Amino acid sequence: MQKILETREWGSGNRVAVLIHGMITDSRSWHEVGPALAEKGYRVIAPDLPGHGHSPAPDGDLTLRDVVDLLLRTVPAAPELAVGHSLGGVVLAAAVDELRPARAVYVDPPQRLDDGGHGLAAAIAYLDKRKAARNRETLQRDRPWWPERDMLNEIEAAMRWDTTSTAKLLASAVGRDLAPAASVPSLLIRADPSEYVPDDAAVARLTGAGITVRTVPGAGHTVWYGRVGEFLSAMDGWI
Repeated sequence: MQKILETREWGSGNRVAVLIHGMITDSRSWHEVGPALAEKGYRVIAPDLPGHGHSPAPDGDLTLRDVVDLLLRTVPAAPELAVGHSLGGVVLAAAVDELRPARAVYVDPPQRLDDGGHGLAAAIAYLDKRKAARNRETLQRDRPWWPERDMLNEIEAAMRWDTTSTAKLLASAVGRDLAPAASVPSLLIRADPSEYVPDDAAVARLTGAGITVRTVPGAGHTVWYGRVGEFLSAMDGWI
């Protein structure tokens, strides 16, 4: 298979797990989760999404469909497990029927995107501000529970991040219902509190659609940072 997105891998088991990172970061965000799954017998494949990590930003437009196509051309079909965090959860939800994982795990994914009607230029400016805020001072203030290695990884990932391509990707999904469908056995793991799955009504909507929902107490949006043990425990029965 030609590899279209750059990937990071752990393990050599006969079961495949695909890990899809969120916005701003890259495949290094899985540096604890990947080896933990490899110890359970998985070959773990973590792609860098376009404009993140070592995957270049494409020329021209970038849509959610484009990212799905790149993912499908990069990782093996029908993995035993697929995990998507945040924006990676949106990508996984859009790809799941074609990727056909045996089990899907969505980690604190947004259910809907809204650009406020301000257009692409405003979206790029907003993402540029988020990129600039990915520095040690801000992270130590806002996410003091993050381990040092995670902070350093996130700072470097932000430096590589192409905000324009991400803004185009997000624009292609604005206004759509992005909630995952339970076309395969599906688990959603929430932060506590969660900006994206914020309340009992949001949880009830997902469970009513056949998705198991679990919460990691006290976790931030990148649920496993500083709580990798609790995060892996939340996937009991799924890994």
